[in-house]
Amino acid sequence: MHYRHVIRGLAFASLAAVPAVLVASLSIAQTPVPAPAPNPLPVIAPSLPPTRVVDLASNEGMAAFGGQWRNMDAKIVEVPAMPNAGPAWKTAYDLTPKAGDTNFDDSGWTKIEPKGLLDRRGGGHLFMTWYRSNLTIPAKAGDLDTAGARVVLSFTIDDYAEVWVNGQLPRAAGRPSPATIQGFNMPNRVVLSESVKPGDKFQIAILGINGPISLAPPNPVFFREAKIEFFK
Repeated sequence: MHYRHVIRGLAFASLAAVPAVLVASLSIAQTPVPAPAPNPLPVIAPSLPPTRVVDLASNEGMAAFGGQWRNMDAKIVEVPAMPNAGPAWKTAYDLTPKAGDTNFDDSGWTKIEPKGLLDRRGGGHLFMTWYRSNLTIPAKAGDLDTAGARVVLSFTIDDYAEVWVNGQLPRAAGRPSPATIQGFNMPNRVVLSESVKPGDKFQIAILGINGPISLAPPNPVFFREAKIEFFK
């Protein structure tokens, strides 16, 4: 008798364990997949006067950062509409090239001298052009030891600009992105690092656009200024 009670108890224990296993399996199966990390919010650049400024439209300035500006015009091209588009839309439009990515190959682009950054480009109206360069932080900026400094890329384009840093276009839905997306001759001031180290590298891609787009002007696109600001 005692033996039968033991066997019966073990059987009941086994049956009770089955739902627990199934529940655990279902819990694992239903665990949500982590969402991709959002683009980082732009850090606001300091409003205080910088400790040191380096002109990226000068030979000396670009040599200090080991940089080389390259330029290529952008175009709007027709592409297939997205899969969930309404039946009335068979095609859409996109930008080419998409030069914000870090692995984008710009070796075939036109090299421009630093002072040539300020040259007017394009025939006016709706016109877009890319500028790219790699910048390496020097140990010294004049007599300033750059280690630990906050570094800001500051530039103004006539009329509008978007800037990618190391393959990222920092922005967030519902929030202003004054560092990254700025228009109508307003300066872009992008914090590259809040505590830089000599040798740190930054890949910069800037898209200059005539604007407003609904009232594109007859003037060309050009930099008014481009510089690196150090704060320490």
